[in-house]
Amino acid sequence: MIKKVLVANRGEIALRVMRSCKEMGIQTVAVYSEADRTSKHVSYADEAICIGQALSQDSYLNIEKIIAAAKDFEVDAIHPGYGFLSENADFARRCEEESIIFIGPSAASIEAMGDKISARRHMIRAKVPVVPGSSEDLKPKDLFRVCRKMGFPVIIKATAGGGGRGMRLVYEEKDLQEAYEAAKSEARTSFGNDSVYIEKYIESPHHIEIQFLGDKHGNVVHLFDRECSVQRRHQKLVEESPSPFINEKTRAAMGAIAVKAAKSIHYVGAGTIEFLVDDKMNFYFLEMNTRLQVEHPVTEEVLGVDLVKEQIHIADGKKLRFRQQDLRQRGHAIECRICAEDAEQNFTPSPGIIRHIQTPEGIGVRVDSFIYDGYEVPVYYDSMLSKLIVWATNRDYALERMRRVLYEYKITGVKTNIDYLRRIMDTRDFVKGNYTTHFIDDNSKKLQANKDDSQEIEDMAIIAAYIDHIVNGNDHSASVPADNRPISRWRAFGKQKGVLRI
Repeated sequence: MIKKVLVANRGEIALRVMRSCKEMGIQTVAVYSEADRTSKHVSYADEAICIGQALSQDSYLNIEKIIAAAKDFEVDAIHPGYGFLSENADFARRCEEESIIFIGPSAASIEAMGDKISARRHMIRAKVPVVPGSSEDLKPKDLFRVCRKMGFPVIIKATAGGGGRGMRLVYEEKDLQEAYEAAKSEARTSFGNDSVYIEKYIESPHHIEIQFLGDKHGNVVHLFDRECSVQRRHQKLVEESPSPFINEKTRAAMGAIAVKAAKSIHYVGAGTIEFLVDDKMNFYFLEMNTRLQVEHPVTEEVLGVDLVKEQIHIADGKKLRFRQQDLRQRGHAIECRICAEDAEQNFTPSPGIIRHIQTPEGIGVRVDSFIYDGYEVPVYYDSMLSKLIVWATNRDYALERMRRVLYEYKITGVKTNIDYLRRIMDTRDFVKGNYTTHFIDDNSKKLQANKDDSQEIEDMAIIAAYIDHIVNGNDHSASVPADNRPISRWRAFGKQKGVLRI
């Protein structure tokens, strides 16, 4: 039985995994880089070890250092979280070689789905509908022939890609050669592999995914759908479950196909199949994510299932604890990704010291986070600070709740995308549930900030922090030596504005 787990990740997802382990009576080991020495997951774990410098390749991507730490602490299993090594077949294989349980699918399943061309071939053999396109590395001599046969627009994709890198959309033949070379160059730089393939571009699709679980005894169930169409540069910003677009017939059909696809590769653990769905509800396999996903909380909220606990349960060799007929979606959940980004400056990262956090509370509210007052957001990793999730009995109520909690959520010291997310919640297309992957582009003007509103919100946050400083004695100034301590921003604001003498 699994009694000790090393979490090979950082930040929010590391804490998320450790909390489920704590409830299960499982001890945890944290690994961290020099830049994450003060991160909350380090202090939360039962044991912790530094595995390298700040750069990911020196720490969180260093397989041998993580394996060595696992052996030193005599753990039974490793949970990879998402990102970093979570979909690395070599890592899963090294765990197996060292008799350490990898809480995830087999190396063979990861390899089958990790390469986009390989994944397409597997799905075609399993009779899963895929987007029309090529199923092999596209060579220069075949470029124009394949595209002319398929018809424009087309999308060029890196076979080892993800997150929109190594991807180019081409509407006209005259732009094809340049786009092809650019996609290969970006793929080579990002993934060390310049292989690309081509798919027919589906105009204005919905990006809908199906969560599933498979055990070592051949049982597979799907956990219904998530709508992930609010994207910027192919990066998701808002997710919800169930999708406001698809009907029950389509939902059931997509779920059945997801189960069929998972069984075709003998999948074990938690996974997700991403589909593109057109306006006539035809759906096509896009890719399979062989890991837990960022947006898994919305599935947990509508099903009442702890996916991390189920991952551990499955990895321990046990059968699934429920059948398909036992699962029902209840109510509606929405998730917003809170990032340290300046939405008014093309979403540039905004690292720095967090001065003050006001976290939303109340019924149906969940905040998966790892930040705290005084925490320094490092420049080396993803900009996501937290995930804000709400649940309510229906979508209208969930929208009302999300508007309220986005208003309550205050983070100062770094720029965040909270105001931008608030504007999304008020945009007509989103409110109606009538949106596609083009939502951000189609509503770009409506999503622009009103400068007066932004300044008012910032002033309110400063006043709140100043009052907290006066009433509770909390100091939100920068962490610098006492003999060279600058006057607190909140104190300076109070002197300037003359706000509330308490």
